[in-house]
Amino acid sequence: MIDDKALIAKADSGEGLTAEEIMRYRQLVKPVKHVYGKYSTLALKYMEEHNVGKLWAIENLPEYLHGVDRQADELYESMHARLSKDKRYRRTGDFMEDYRRQTEIQRLIEEEILSELVYED
Repeated sequence: MIDDKALIAKADSGEGLTAEEIMRYRQLVKPVKHVYGKYSTLALKYMEEHNVGKLWAIENLPEYLHGVDRQADELYESMHARLSKDKRYRRTGDFMEDYRRQTEIQRLIEEEILSELVYED
């Protein structure tokens, strides 16, 4: 039986492993589970269904998807700040009218994020 470091090195080099070695390797090296946000999950699903070539061409997929979430957050913040200053979307004091205006801002921002970051080819 080989030690843990040698087993990991053997697996990384691409040598064949026995069933026992594979089970031990899985215990030693836990897979990294990435948690993605809303927009990166949508981008991944879109690429899987409509743009597989781009998906295969991305060298570091988790980094790319986390970048989509970061860009979406930045775009949301900048657009919300800009639209909140617009006369059409300022608060009026009427709850229903203010709610309608905030919903419209969120719809516009969502539409922009989806078209610019998620559904790009």
